[in-house]
Amino acid sequence: MADRSSPLTLVENTYKKTRFNLEIIRKRLARPLTLSEKILFGHLQNPESQDLSRSKSFLLLKPDRVAMQDATAQMAILQFMLSGKEESAVPATVHCDHLIRAFKGNEEDLNRAKAENKEVYDFLSSASSRYNIGFWEPGAGIIHQIILENYAFPGGMMIGTDSHTPNAGGLGMIASGVGGADASDVMAGLPWEVKNPGIVGVKLTGSLSGWTSAKDIIIKLLEILTVKGGTNRIIEYFGEGCESISCTGKATITNMGAELGATCSLFPFDAKMAAFLESTGRQPLASAAEKNIDILCADEEVSLNPTEFYDQLIEINLSELEPQITGPHSPDAVSSLSEMKQKAAREGWPTNLTAALIGSCTNSSYEDIDRSASIVAQALEKGIKPALPLLISPGSQLVKETLERDGQMEILIKGGATILSNSCGPCIGQWQREDIEKGVKNSLVNSFNRNFRGRNDGNPETLSFIASPEMVTIMGITGKLDFNPISDTVTNEKGESVKFDPPRGDELPLKGYKDSKSGFQPPAGKDTKVIVADDSERLQLLTPFAPWNGKDPVDLPLLCKAKGKCTTDHISPAGPWLKFRGHLDKISDNMLSGAVNAFTGETGKGKNLISGEQSKSFSENARSYKKEGLSFIIVGDENYGEGSSREHAAMSPRLLGCGAVLVKSFARIHETNLKKQGLLALSFENPDDYEKIREDDRISLEGVTKLAPSSSIKVILNHADGSKESFTAVHTLNEEQIRWFKAGSALNLLREEKY
Repeated sequence: MADRSSPLTLVENTYKKTRFNLEIIRKRLARPLTLSEKILFGHLQNPESQDLSRSKSFLLLKPDRVAMQDATAQMAILQFMLSGKEESAVPATVHCDHLIRAFKGNEEDLNRAKAENKEVYDFLSSASSRYNIGFWEPGAGIIHQIILENYAFPGGMMIGTDSHTPNAGGLGMIASGVGGADASDVMAGLPWEVKNPGIVGVKLTGSLSGWTSAKDIIIKLLEILTVKGGTNRIIEYFGEGCESISCTGKATITNMGAELGATCSLFPFDAKMAAFLESTGRQPLASAAEKNIDILCADEEVSLNPTEFYDQLIEINLSELEPQITGPHSPDAVSSLSEMKQKAAREGWPTNLTAALIGSCTNSSYEDIDRSASIVAQALEKGIKPALPLLISPGSQLVKETLERDGQMEILIKGGATILSNSCGPCIGQWQREDIEKGVKNSLVNSFNRNFRGRNDGNPETLSFIASPEMVTIMGITGKLDFNPISDTVTNEKGESVKFDPPRGDELPLKGYKDSKSGFQPPAGKDTKVIVADDSERLQLLTPFAPWNGKDPVDLPLLCKAKGKCTTDHISPAGPWLKFRGHLDKISDNMLSGAVNAFTGETGKGKNLISGEQSKSFSENARSYKKEGLSFIIVGDENYGEGSSREHAAMSPRLLGCGAVLVKSFARIHETNLKKQGLLALSFENPDDYEKIREDDRISLEGVTKLAPSSSIKVILNHADGSKESFTAVHTLNEEQIRWFKAGSALNLLREEKY
């Protein structure tokens, strides 16, 4: 089952199952279907009786595959081990890409990571081997590039323990980021439960040219929809513009659709996808897709009358699109290239750049780096010395070896670039940066996907701007955030004013990929011993959470009232904490360390309602309450839990005694993670009630004992002055999720039903 690539039999069986399901669905709905519906409904566990109410019902789906990266795989596999299952019920893989810290360069960084993380790698390698899971070694590549090159296929369905799993949508796959509990459930043979998403149709017309690239399409869409606009929705692209975008370009777009909060994004099958499958040695899969093209694109009526079938329709003319830049501090803080000079001056952004970084799972393909190399080659030819050394993270060993063979790496190194390991690196904060002191305001530009404050280098004063690899390259060469290659010139070493031509690059290597077939470990079987040291500080075997006590929560102390953006990076930061992703107790010391206290403006600190002490870390206060047998409540703002899929942002509060999380609105993955861990995920019926909550409040929740789908909860604020206020909170729990809550977690319920 754990093959190095998706076998033809799996793909053919998926198409057969999809056709069987869709025959039933077409009779039920009696209307044309979007592509999203074809793939979703083609993977239904029970197409005859499933409630299909869009944006309302919860679907029970049977994914074809599970993918996990090393930081989140630890907790996913630890949870799977509690299920009592002998092996994964579906094909699954683990990819070691998150724990490699960028510093000196590929070889030195990789060797250090293997030494520092040996205990974790040994656990993941042995557990994967034991439970029939494929294991990709450190240095093999970034999870989403490995998936695209080996496992993704049109019309398939995959879940992954990383929020950028939708990258596979570039190859026509419904691929969605989830928490480890969802992954462990599917590996245990259970269906994946997800809210039936709304569908946004994005019609692409025209074609890309000049300095504009696929990255500019998704950045433009972020400007239109914002980071909340895709929540519980699928973004489905269509139109003749799709045909001009390479497969890896499509993957860039679907990958960064995660920043919209979307369930996933996808493109219809086309010749570009077929070419990529063939180039990566999967010609039989391309042939199978071509034979089944009718289920790999929307029905013709949908394209002709899109407003009748999509919940929202957006049109982007690629011929009119100019390069886009987003930042700082949010992926939807978008500026067009032509606006940057004026906007940077108005906002006071430093325009002298301190770093230029290319890579991440979003932009590290052969085409991306080939186009960057073409710009560096121009600089060398025109006598221009790059102002900054590019830091480049190739997406995979396959891409890296091919670029080395074809000469692009030599050009980049001549231009001063440092080639980092095939890993996430600075994109996720795995960057040992020493050129800028913490607290110093500076600007950097990258081709990544997220630019939350402090995310890349741990410095909250770093202004991180995201653009295409082409724009990052030219800005790195000139050293200027506001440089516009369409209109501006550069002075070379001879004092001449020169202008850059638009970049060029091949979508696929003309000689094919150089594939050494390295980095993959097939499983050995059930006799493999899973390696976890008894005295480990990196790994901790899990014990089940306690079930609900059957009572309404009374007088819960307010742990934190978070103000403004509170992503999973704020709730459970990565960076140096990544090494504790397999040790729930230790990593819980970082809980809410990035959250801004609504009362004091402090970050990561609040008042202890038992001792009265101020400026204590939220995790310290939580442990204090737990020691006294008290549960606590967390209050949040809009889109709480945006960003990464990391379930530690749900598991840490659960471990330390959280009774409920009450917010204005949730990001999709985080809300599900809270439910999976047996936490009450509540929303203000009236968001203005957020303002009523005071620092010293003890909060009671009435109606939990009568919890039911669509029921409401009465929230009673017991103020320190003796007065009381109340308001209504709502939830999205369905019958099954209420059972998770009562059992203490979804995993507890699975164990109960097994035994």
